[in-house]
Amino acid sequence: MISSVQWSNATSDLPGIGAAMRHIVIPAGTVAGRHDHDHEQFLFVASGSGVLECEGGPIALVAGVALHLPAGSWHGATFTADTVLIEFNVT
Repeated sequence: MISSVQWSNATSDLPGIGAAMRHIVIPAGTVAGRHDHDHEQFLFVASGSGVLECEGGPIALVAGVALHLPAGSWHGATFTADTVLIEFNVT
């Protein structure tokens, strides 16, 4: 069965089998402390800005940036503007 979701100004999930797609709306000033995941993750910055801190050093989060985070890789972020992320989690 095909699933769909209408994205707006809210966070929305589109789950699948072994993967999930997520639309995340993050207000300016949000800080996501250092953490990791037990799954592989891909991120796409649709709009906004911030900085991702990771083992390799800081990465600017600006519109158009895509990231791959292997399972277990630590990261944290500070968002300097209202930001929209598209996230794919692969289990």
